[in-house]
Amino acid sequence: MIIIFPEQRRIEILDKIDKENSVKVDELAQIYKVTNATIRRDLELLEKEGYLKRTHGGAVINDDSKNELTFLQKHMTISIDKEKIGKHAATLVNEGDTIVIDASTTTIQMVKYIKKIKNINVITNSIDVTVELADIPGIQVISTGGIIRGKTRAMVGPVTKSVIDSLISDKAFIGANAIDIEHGIASTHVLEGEIKKAMINNTKQIIFMCESKKFNEVKMYKLCDLKHANMIITDDKIEKEVLNKYSSQVKIIQAK
Repeated sequence: MIIIFPEQRRIEILDKIDKENSVKVDELAQIYKVTNATIRRDLELLEKEGYLKRTHGGAVINDDSKNELTFLQKHMTISIDKEKIGKHAATLVNEGDTIVIDASTTTIQMVKYIKKIKNINVITNSIDVTVELADIPGIQVISTGGIIRGKTRAMVGPVTKSVIDSLISDKAFIGANAIDIEHGIASTHVLEGEIKKAMINNTKQIIFMCESKKFNEVKMYKLCDLKHANMIITDDKIEKEVLNKYSSQVKIIQAK
């Protein structure tokens, strides 16, 4: 008998509701061979985290959660700005570094620019970063493993977090979904957010990467306050007023 842990079950419930827009308690209880009460607790937790809205006998997808773009959708709209951000981030990697690169369509833009740097270790929860660097001489890739979120091609869950928690890195390159003076830096997804937070907690230098349109935005899962970031790399389209506002709290680099 295959044992499915509660966290994995909730991820699968999220994937199911994402595809079908709704789920039924009775049906889920039969699929996972647990009680209706167990499923109701799962749905209650997922509702608190903002992913769904419970209904009589089941749940429906939360409209805000449905707006999360898939990795493929984001990849199809890769901007020149993300390319510039990735290229600049790569200049911060030195020979001998151990770095973390999280699963993001912005962070992956730096990968092609670090291929010639020798003797570096790359820790990542990204399928795409793993594949891109797997056979590059001079680069040791440490893939976290874990449960794969097909939507973003990120590895998440307790296995992923355990690996991140056991490794110390020199620099972490992390994608941000929202940056706000009062509410800090945030992610749209709690499971991916937990991994990003683990990266933050086990890294000497924390570097966030995002387009300027992410400033003055607030999302669900807070990663850290601005003061905990060493640097934010963004594009050169950031408004002067916004730049001045945030520069008093954190170092901001405009990639050109």
